[in-house]
Amino acid sequence: MNWQPTDCHAHTTFSDGALTIAQVVERAASLNVLPSVADHISRDVARAVDSVEAARKYIDALEEYDVLRGGEFCWHDSLWRELPDDLVARFTHRLGSLHAIRLPSGDLVHAFSRRLPAVISPDEYMWAHLESLETLAREMPVDILSHPTLVTLPFRQLPTDELWTEEREERMVEALFAAGIAFEISNRYRPHERLVKRAIDRGVRISLGSDGHTLEQVADVAAPLGMARRLGVRDEDLYDPRRHGSKTTVRA
Repeated sequence: MNWQPTDCHAHTTFSDGALTIAQVVERAASLNVLPSVADHISRDVARAVDSVEAARKYIDALEEYDVLRGGEFCWHDSLWRELPDDLVARFTHRLGSLHAIRLPSGDLVHAFSRRLPAVISPDEYMWAHLESLETLAREMPVDILSHPTLVTLPFRQLPTDELWTEEREERMVEALFAAGIAFEISNRYRPHERLVKRAIDRGVRISLGSDGHTLEQVADVAAPLGMARRLGVRDEDLYDPRRHGSKTTVRA
């Protein structure tokens, strides 16, 4: 059987995606990509699987299809801590996301907010971002860090080197390595190659994710796959929960 890339991160109408589960499977097959569904499971996303009961119905629905059963959990939201073990064991893999980071004051800065809760410099934000990321890596039993370079909207146009200093990159990579969490090359929020190379050199596993919400986005992992190959990652070493296992039976 020929190797196929796995899209470990795609969304459906169970959260904020435009496609049904069946349409995600069909779209992935048309691109020769192995599909997974990883909808938002959080109380702090507008359209999401937002309760334990809803998570059961979500997994019930996924089990009717030949698709990997993922979930994207917000670190700052407590729902991931509340799922019972029997439900957790039915996931094939889980993703952790920094959709919000916590400032030293205790305030949250959301990734998709156009306003900051306080006057804060990019440096102050990035150090808080890094500390939240390190906490995520210590606490969350997840397999993948989704879109690792996603930052809040007001700072997204700043130069990469201003946000991602080498010290910050090293601390991110060390946190992921120590926790055994894969680094996602996201097709929607593409990381810079220097950081991806640093992760690879440290021995962090690489994951491909379309973060697809629309027909055009779902299962489009050509650019992430191209970057991984360009940086020397073997196809068979890219994260696939069937090949490399998952933390779904391990609780924090």
